Amino acid sequence: MHRELVERAMAGDREAFSELIRLSVNRLYAAARLILRDQWLAEDATQDALVAAWRGLSGLRDPDRFEAWLYRVLVRTCHREARIARGRRHEVLDELQLAGLRSEPPVDLGDRDLLERAFRRLDTDQRALLVLHYFVGYSIAEVADVLGVPPGTAKSRLSRASQAMRSALDADARLVDTNPEPVR
Repeated sequence: MHRELVERAMAGDREAFSELIRLSVNRLYAAARLILRDQWLAEDATQDALVAAWRGLSGLRDPDRFEAWLYRVLVRTCHREARIARGRRHEVLDELQLAGLRSEPPVDLGDRDLLERAFRRLDTDQRALLVLHYFVGYSIAEVADVLGVPPGTAKSRLSRASQAMRSALDADARLVDTNPEPVR
């Protein structure tokens, strides 16, 4: 990120912190939205993470690790929001709002629905791993750093999360195969 801005923000410069947040808030919100699967929870988590980041910024040891540290704060906040919201109905992800943040073309409606249902079957930890690696684009080492676990642990958890996603997609595919089309 921008080391000079981070150092100024660590010294209490609100303008520098505001600029850092302006540069990353959209990506943070998109990651929170993917992890939590709910617009309102994602907004709350993003806002809470930014407040926590401002309050805890003086504890950041390495200014070059600001972005990873900020994602760590966000993931922890998402976990807290998910615990609070358990049992509530989740809103379907609006793919069009994230389309501007992604480089790949949007998937068709049927595929998007299958992916959404499968993603909802995962727990918050699994979604966080998949989002950090595949959406944010972090390497295994960076994911491990964000989550505060050894790289081998992050790699095995990512593998289990990917397998859980595949299993959820397979289960949905079997449901579609066993339900014949209605006769018109």
